[in-house]
Amino acid sequence: MAAAAKRSSSTSAEEEAVDDRALTVEEGREPSADGDLASALPASMSIDVELPAPVHELPEDEQAVALAEHEIDPSVVQVLESGVTTIQLSDDDLAAITPPQPITGAVELPASGTTTRRERLDGVSAGPETSAMLTSDRLLDHPAGRTPAPEGFWQRLVYLLTFRLVNLGDSARVRARKELDARIATRFVGGARFVPILTRKGGVGKTTITTLLGMAFAASRDDRVIAIDANPDRGTLSERVARQTRATVRDVVNRGPSIGGFTDFSTLVSRDETRLDILASDTDPMLSEAFDENDYNVVADLAARFYSIVLTDCGTGIVHSVMRATLQRADSIVIVSGGSVDEARLASETLTWLEANGYGDLVRSAIVAINTGTQGTNLVKLHEIETHFASRVRALVRIPYDEHLASGSVISWSSLRPLTRSAARELAALVAEGMPERRGV
Repeated sequence: MAAAAKRSSSTSAEEEAVDDRALTVEEGREPSADGDLASALPASMSIDVELPAPVHELPEDEQAVALAEHEIDPSVVQVLESGVTTIQLSDDDLAAITPPQPITGAVELPASGTTTRRERLDGVSAGPETSAMLTSDRLLDHPAGRTPAPEGFWQRLVYLLTFRLVNLGDSARVRARKELDARIATRFVGGARFVPILTRKGGVGKTTITTLLGMAFAASRDDRVIAIDANPDRGTLSERVARQTRATVRDVVNRGPSIGGFTDFSTLVSRDETRLDILASDTDPMLSEAFDENDYNVVADLAARFYSIVLTDCGTGIVHSVMRATLQRADSIVIVSGGSVDEARLASETLTWLEANGYGDLVRSAIVAINTGTQGTNLVKLHEIETHFASRVRALVRIPYDEHLASGSVISWSSLRPLTRSAARELAALVAEGMPERRGV
């Protein structure tokens, strides 16, 4: 048994040796002398294995959405070798599968423009409403028998006799007055509006016209109005109202950095019964002459912070530096002319100078106020003067003679003749209509 096991073991060893020699011969290497098979193995070996191509699975939120709701003609679908699918559609096919509304969720606002309530009701404008449209007449609901009483003698009498059941509305005169109020009270957006009042002739009532214009604005508007005396030759604008302070434009220039609000500024001006604020000029001729372009810009910048309309009573020195700064800010101008020949001629020459110096647009939109309270008015043909200016400017207003104005003292709005107040209000309405309602928005 032992002999048999020994022979079997010897036989297995011989078979393994034969197999190793065969592998060595197949690899092209010679076997080593000592029979070490490890030395007969190749230095490196590589094995090629064919694996299936990887398949990339997209997340569910990135998978393409099929157009199940729309039918697509297979004839217009072309599959490229790269795997990208292109669809060639005609204009009709594209319109058929395009949703009628944008899918971004954006809301397209209407173009900005005039958005008065009357235009919206008439279908002219569909833009967004402004806060000015929230008026009391629109929002307040007046129960039967509590409608506002009409203005006018007969209208109010009928209203009371019928126990408030019959309301004929306001009289024609009252309606005209309210329409004029609405014109004067035009709302301005985008900063203050500057209106210089000027002429090359002294003594034609320029300061008086400035005061009347300011009172007409202040009496009909809810915002603030100021008149600045920028006359370098000792202006008298502050003497047209009851003076409440001795401060002048010089004080505004000196205290400018410390003025933080309207309360600080209001201590430097005088206010009349119509709520018109007046800023006086320096009474010292030396200081008045020193008031230059830079000083006016300081005063104008501060006034623009607190007021909607800034009137400037200019001097007769049309080439003064203050005049240049005034005209650069002007939104509209008022030229004052008297009723005499030389006053009318100098007023016309003022227009000529403005046109020659690059202010043609201001001339075309200017208003001429003809003061008929000056001497010589009864000796000239006023209609000829009006015809001349009508060919050069946008409009003109005749200011009638008023004893209250002729005194040259403090002007009280309530003491003026109705015809004078009506002329001043018409001047204010024309000036308001000539200024841009929106600017820088």
